[in-house]
Amino acid sequence: MDAKVMADGLSPAEACRRQVEVAAAYMDLEPWLVERLLVTNKEVTVHVPVKMDDGGLRIFTAYRVQHNDVRGPYKGGIRYHPEADLEEVRALAMLMTWKSAVVNIPFGGAKGGVQCNPKEMSARELEAMTRRFTWEISPVIGPERDIPAPDVYTNPQVMAWIMDTYSILKGQTVPGVVTGKPLELGGSLGRFEATGKGVFITTRAAAAHLGIPVRGMRVAIQGCGNVGGVAARFFSRAGCKVIALSDSKAAVYNPQGLDVEHVLACKDQYACVMGPKVKAEEITNAELLELECEVLAPCALGGVITTANAAKIKARIIAEGANGPTTPAADQMLHQAGVFMLPDILANAGGVTVSYFEWVQNLQNLLWSEEEIGQRLEGILQKAFAEVLAIAQDKKVDMRTAALTLGVSRVARALKLRGIYP
Repeated sequence: MDAKVMADGLSPAEACRRQVEVAAAYMDLEPWLVERLLVTNKEVTVHVPVKMDDGGLRIFTAYRVQHNDVRGPYKGGIRYHPEADLEEVRALAMLMTWKSAVVNIPFGGAKGGVQCNPKEMSARELEAMTRRFTWEISPVIGPERDIPAPDVYTNPQVMAWIMDTYSILKGQTVPGVVTGKPLELGGSLGRFEATGKGVFITTRAAAAHLGIPVRGMRVAIQGCGNVGGVAARFFSRAGCKVIALSDSKAAVYNPQGLDVEHVLACKDQYACVMGPKVKAEEITNAELLELECEVLAPCALGGVITTANAAKIKARIIAEGANGPTTPAADQMLHQAGVFMLPDILANAGGVTVSYFEWVQNLQNLLWSEEEIGQRLEGILQKAFAEVLAIAQDKKVDMRTAALTLGVSRVARALKLRGIYP
């Protein structure tokens, strides 16, 4: 598949590199440091043969990209999606490097993807594909080397298959090879909710900064999966009005606020958000982005906010639960319009933070309580928000540039200390 081009003419990887170059202008970095940070360390492409239920053979193309590990082992999710390609995975790996650095945890950045449509595959086919993919990338992953996690259309069960396959290869149980595992296999309490909860925590901090009361705050969320659905629950419990939710097919909208639990139950039962007795109007995903609200949370796929729709967005805060949902050009338009941006490397960093907690527990045979994990997550994200906001105010830049300045500078300092060998 050719590399995807975003609506504003940039591929995902080009967009990420452009953002880093903008942030680098506010740092006193030597040119060789910037040049090194803009390229990946290793890119693995494999072809995964799978015997399908109909007796035929299909070969899936899959990737693992390792961007940078100067601050610690590579870390990043694996997504199953029909449009996954090398350019996208490169971009996501780079974002993971900055994300880990923004919350100051000792990980680098990586990402994986398999070009498939999991909605059209049986559980047996998914398991066979996952295990063969794990076998193919096993030389480059490991608990002290590269630790995968769930991403789009992958889940704790997929992580269990990866862990089991890798453990069989090593001849012993290796729970630390992945995070986001089931609790029974060494997963961490609070991991499933972590990314969506992080979107809520950082948005609440932004609302406090802007003087917006949380109770009654109108929130529109694109996506209702592990990120969007979880975030919707946290916003609803805090007294916000979740006025819109969507899946890949459509969105539902009620200006008085949706019954979040009912919408999510319909999604589980009927595989759509517009189920029986949902008191809402059906709208498109594109219309959702342009609703009148205090908070817009794009929590699905990248490249949905572009120059074509940025001027129509009416939210005061954008909380990027997805990776790369806003193009660089649209980002500038929104900043000039006074929209407060919570960039992905801050807003959705709850997932990698609790993944770090899970990894630590696995390596040390510990088990932390959900309350302890929640307190640690809250403290880390609040501190990261405050640090990014301070940079934005000091340098008079937007929050994305500030977050990248913080993340890139931490990685650059580590790279300079370690040096280039030989």
